[in-house]
Amino acid sequence: MDDNTDIRPFRVDIPQADLDDLHDRLTRARWPRRLGGAGWERGVPVDHLRELAAYWADGFDWRAQEKALNEHPQFVTTIDGQDIHFLHVRSPEPGALPLILSHGWPGSFADFLDVIGPLTDPRAHGGDPADAFHLVIPSLPGFAFSTPVREPGWGDLFRVAAAFGELMRRLGYERFAAQGGDIGGGVTTLLPMAAPGRVVATHVNGPSPYPFGPPVELDGLSDADRARAERFNTFRQDGLGYLHLQSTRPQTVAYALNDSPIAQLAWIVEKFKEWTDPAADLPEDAVGRDRLLTTVSLYWFTGSGASSAGILYDGMRAYREMAAAPADGGQAGWPSAPAPPQGVAVFAADMTIRALADPAGAVAHWSEFDRGGHFPAMETPELLVGDLRTFFRVARLTRN
Repeated sequence: MDDNTDIRPFRVDIPQADLDDLHDRLTRARWPRRLGGAGWERGVPVDHLRELAAYWADGFDWRAQEKALNEHPQFVTTIDGQDIHFLHVRSPEPGALPLILSHGWPGSFADFLDVIGPLTDPRAHGGDPADAFHLVIPSLPGFAFSTPVREPGWGDLFRVAAAFGELMRRLGYERFAAQGGDIGGGVTTLLPMAAPGRVVATHVNGPSPYPFGPPVELDGLSDADRARAERFNTFRQDGLGYLHLQSTRPQTVAYALNDSPIAQLAWIVEKFKEWTDPAADLPEDAVGRDRLLTTVSLYWFTGSGASSAGILYDGMRAYREMAAAPADGGQAGWPSAPAPPQGVAVFAADMTIRALADPAGAVAHWSEFDRGGHFPAMETPELLVGDLRTFFRVARLTRN
């Protein structure tokens, strides 16, 4: 880790020239022809994206979103040569439990805006003050303001977990809890190894089978797991185009994501459509149009559509190296450590199969919900907050 441990205040302040440039690009977009009768099965429909782009250009208020982001204290520090941006929101409750929240793709630190108040100040949100958390919400390297990426290799999630463990140490949190989903779930799972003896408990949402692995066998599964397995098997056949591109030729797709806001918008909107609550007709129904465009805007203004594609490329390579490592405990030289209590939350759109995710029955807390999806902090913040409060009550007893 770097000797320079300075923690520098940060505010989101996108230059007006960048806003003007975005507006110009959106209004000059060259659109493909609309194909009659085509729906979402071919990708994002032209009419839908044109409407959303028009709102992004002339209805969406980035400055209002920027103000909302800046209501929470933000900082940047350099760890292992990489700038790490993060929110640090301390609870007014003196006994609060430190908790690091890690986002996934295509998300950002802004995913967690709606859970900050209830988690840090439950007393003010109708909850028990004993459930309070001090929150640290970093941007993954290569995402949002944890840019630019200065060298390859940050897709190695153990390296990210080590950086996040160091971040917590710099903030004075020797013992802490962790939560995340998607890439952030991988980081969360590795934190107890990257920061041995310091993580009191981990909680993840929606862990899925390895997408490039074989289809899941359906025999012997419960009804709920069978339905999720069938959804996963369909996803393997029909939903992996984005990941094949980003995990094999990220530089090629980076040109479109970095040069065209329409390409960036479509790339993210498609995933929100496919991965949010199945009951939502449109992705905006699941998370709100302004919150969706805040996410897309963060990718656009920071150029992290391109860098996050590179992170996924490095991540797939690191995953394959880990899978090929000896089975005698020598996984890429990672240290072993006793696993702290683990919690899992499964939402309606998730493809989590308990028989695969927890074959030994080691998960201490397992919840399943009939609403929500890949972005629970945005889609169903009340469900996520409730599950975190319930699970981490046990961890509080062992934090010292």
